[in-house]
Amino acid sequence: MTTATHSSGTWQLGDRTVHRLGFGAMRLTGTGAFHNGTPRDRGTSIAVVRRAVELGVNHIDTAAFYFSALRSANEIVNSALAAFPADEVLVATKVGPRRDRAGGWEGAARPEDLRGDVEQNLRELGRDHLDLVYLRNMRWDSLADHFGALAELRQEGLIRNLGVSSVSTAQLHEARAIAPVVAVQNKFGLDDTDSVEVMRACGELGIAFVPFFAIAGARPGAEDAATAATGTAEAEEDRAAKVAEAHGVSPQQIRLAWTLAQGPHVLAIPGTGDIAHLEANIAAGAIRLTQEDLESLG
Repeated sequence: MTTATHSSGTWQLGDRTVHRLGFGAMRLTGTGAFHNGTPRDRGTSIAVVRRAVELGVNHIDTAAFYFSALRSANEIVNSALAAFPADEVLVATKVGPRRDRAGGWEGAARPEDLRGDVEQNLRELGRDHLDLVYLRNMRWDSLADHFGALAELRQEGLIRNLGVSSVSTAQLHEARAIAPVVAVQNKFGLDDTDSVEVMRACGELGIAFVPFFAIAGARPGAEDAATAATGTAEAEEDRAAKVAEAHGVSPQQIRLAWTLAQGPHVLAIPGTGDIAHLEANIAAGAIRLTQEDLESLG
């Protein structure tokens, strides 16, 4: 069955081929990220993940620190994927940020903490290895000690592939000197293009660029507590709305289509806990923006 997910194209993510349109698990736990909002119904969240896979998604992004008072994204992903062959979906996770059992943010992980954080992800996901682990940069000047610790776990077989997140081009090169990097995950979207040089560097190196908040942009509620949308962001939203009207789709779908249009190495991982929103996100994989559309979006 051909779906919009398949229409998005594919990319070789380490040792696996994935569709460029994937799924982010952060919103599975509640209506707001982490401890915010209302916890979601567990059965509904499991159904969302299974529907994503049915529609062709074979790349899911999650983390052990994605949890609310009642829900764990890793546990939901684990339960949902039990219905599919073990190697059907590449599951990526990330380490670096840490939360205590009450949900409060703790200090960033130290290099010696990373083994325990990786093992926590293994337990929660019910796996004997992790397909892809990102090191999220927690305002460190150098990633060497932390990335070196993950490289050792990769050599032990606990991790198949490594990535880095929230990094500069220099930090990407620093990590690559220690171990292969298959993906970079930075904040990037239509109205937040600060990482454009990192994105271009990834393309030149044949590395996947996996932006987060491609839909949210600079609007309130972002993971890094970004400020409210500026006049520039509002102008971008207006542009997206005009292009969306011409295509008969939503501005959010145009944002996803714009993300995928940035290069064949650019993947998208939109997240939601709602099946209707999921299906709308998946449909964006079939949208083809014209050069005129891209110029209009800036």
